[in-house]
Amino acid sequence: MKAAELAQYKKTLLELRQKLIVNVNYMEDEALGKSRQDASGDLSNVPIHMADIGTDNYERDLTIGLIQNGEEELRAIDEALERIGDKTYGTCEECGKKVSKARLTALPYVKNCIECQRQEEETDKI
Repeated sequence: MKAAELAQYKKTLLELRQKLIVNVNYMEDEALGKSRQDASGDLSNVPIHMADIGTDNYERDLTIGLIQNGEEELRAIDEALERIGDKTYGTCEECGKKVSKARLTALPYVKNCIECQRQEEETDKI
């Protein structure tokens, strides 16, 4: 891969990384840092209804899942940046073939070509 292409992918990865960090930090601060009472503006410590507690728990669990996904994506981005430094970026870690530019443009942090990724997902289903 040409140096100019690598530089563009690195720039894209760094921008994506920065956006993810902001989003994950926001979710942690806003959603997880507030109690039900703080989030609703309720002055009483008594829950209004059991369904409200269930909704709060569901939203908290959903937010935790989104934070975990964001953290996994950040790790994948950091690994891709390391591969750029190692000059292995754009090469499938499984088969050693080149990862298509279309795939790298869509998901610049992928480490496998589409064929190997499909095989990995099929194996995970079993």
